[in-house]
Amino acid sequence: MKSSSTTQNIDSYVGTRIRERRVMLGLTQQQLADLIGVTYQQAHKYERGINRVSAGRLYEIAHVLKVPIGFFYEGVEVPPASTPPLDNHREQMMLELARNFAEIQNQRHQEAFSQLARALSGSRATASGR
Repeated sequence: MKSSSTTQNIDSYVGTRIRERRVMLGLTQQQLADLIGVTYQQAHKYERGINRVSAGRLYEIAHVLKVPIGFFYEGVEVPPASTPPLDNHREQMMLELARNFAEIQNQRHQEAFSQLARALSGSRATASGR
């Protein structure tokens, strides 16, 4: 039985969410693989949506990544066809930026960093106008 494109899209989406969370936690694919008891290659295939993640394995992944299982399905709606393809390098940089921002302990430093990002982006939004 062949998978429908919707099913394949969801498998890919779940894999993307696994990768996003792994990167946010600063784990390598090898570390994730070790923690869930699979090979590096298998973890890679899960993240790429090449291999479907079983319910039991997804439970293990959620436990290791410290998120509820529903996290992997949040926003699963299939985007319209007009949505441009993701730029993997840019996506990686954004995930790393978010992880690094979350690790800043000083609230004044967080606000200064946020203001810098707004200034560089050309956004006119202010901290009070969020």
